[in-house]
Amino acid sequence: MKGFGNINNIMKKAQEMQEELKKKKEELAEKEVEATSGGGMVKVVVNGNEEVIDIKIEKEVIDPDDSEMLEDLILAAVNNAKEKAREIKEEEMGDITGGMDLPNIPGL
Repeated sequence: MKGFGNINNIMKKAQEMQEELKKKKEELAEKEVEATSGGGMVKVVVNGNEEVIDIKIEKEVIDPDDSEMLEDLILAAVNNAKEKAREIKEEEMGDITGGMDLPNIPGL
């Protein structure tokens, strides 16, 4: 029954890693990154879990006759902010996973 000890040890390590990942996700929710587009006319703030938490749009960039420009500025700022957050997340999670490329696990 020597194999069961190894399985139990592996399960214990996996549970510890899951708990560390959950804690890190909570910490990442507190971190914020900001990105702008249009020379600062659109600002987007994203937390470390890649969730958009704030968008600011300067009045000067709001043109009812050119909504596509505003849409493009928002998309650019959101994508830039999410990329910054993803980099932070990968760096932080890499400390726990040892660089393993883990899939996006629901609940973590």
